[in-house]
Amino acid sequence: MNYDIKDKVVLITGANRGIGKVLVDSFIEQGAAKVYAAVRVLESAFPLVEKYGNKVVPVHIDLGNPQSIFTAAETAKDVEIVVNNAGILKNSTPLEDNAIATLELEMNINVYGLIYMAQAFAPVLKTNGGGAFIQLNSVVSMKSFAKFATYSASKAAAYSITQALQDLLSKQGTIVLSVHPGPIATDMGDAAGLTEIAEPPSLVADAILAALKVGDFHVFPGSMAKQIGSAYKSFAENVVEANISES
Repeated sequence: MNYDIKDKVVLITGANRGIGKVLVDSFIEQGAAKVYAAVRVLESAFPLVEKYGNKVVPVHIDLGNPQSIFTAAETAKDVEIVVNNAGILKNSTPLEDNAIATLELEMNINVYGLIYMAQAFAPVLKTNGGGAFIQLNSVVSMKSFAKFATYSASKAAAYSITQALQDLLSKQGTIVLSVHPGPIATDMGDAAGLTEIAEPPSLVADAILAALKVGDFHVFPGSMAKQIGSAYKSFAENVVEANISES
């Protein structure tokens, strides 16, 4: 399925920096009519408005505040593509004293935030012809690392929710992408100590645009992601993407 983003209206969470900012650039460069830059602090999106004028509209979304998500959906009623890019990463092993508190925080943003985004925007996408819902997951959705155990658990849960969303939203003609980057050069990646192995965020944007053209569900941007994606491919095709009856 070739989904053309030209003249489409897009909403991107976490649009003011990192992967989100590059996604704004890429979608506009590829012909998107308008991008809602969804951020916690509206002023943080003003540089994008200065760059692109009325093609960028800042909107307040805090994934930890469900009301802000539903309010944004009332504002952005013309959205055709939703990219849920925002997330949080805190280093914690399961044995650290703060492991439970860290996991609760990451689940609140990375999982519950995703669910609220889907609940708020699925009806909008349906009204506007189906469109696309793109979820930024991670390679750690499949492979946990002790240092990032709580983050891995939250992203594994988000991946599970994304699979369910693909099944549900396909019925209204919405394309769903599950994007699994490896280490990417962002503020979040730097804070996690991944600077030396991180790759450019443009890889993520390019991979998403390519996946929309061919209709891929799984997207693996970056060298580590491609390695894991290659090993995971058979399971993905024969289990995750297979039409297996629930009964």
